[in-house]
Amino acid sequence: MRTRFIHLSLATLLLAATAAADAEPAPYYQWRSTEDGTIVCAQVSLGPGWQMTRGPFQDARCKKPGRVNNQF
Repeated sequence: MRTRFIHLSLATLLLAATAAADAEPAPYYQWRSTEDGTIVCAQVSLGPGWQMTRGPFQDARCKKPGRVNNQF
């Protein structure tokens, strides 16, 4: 019984590791402040005073165009 549990645990760990290896980084977007027009590059919204203006991008400087991969 214990050997079966160890094998099942190792199989689960291996499956989780292969799923994580397939992950991609989140895309970056340009965000503009509604208050003063400042533009920044970030992966997520900076709050309620920010609007997404361009994207997605591959890099944190918002220079390399990217694409969103919606495969789950």
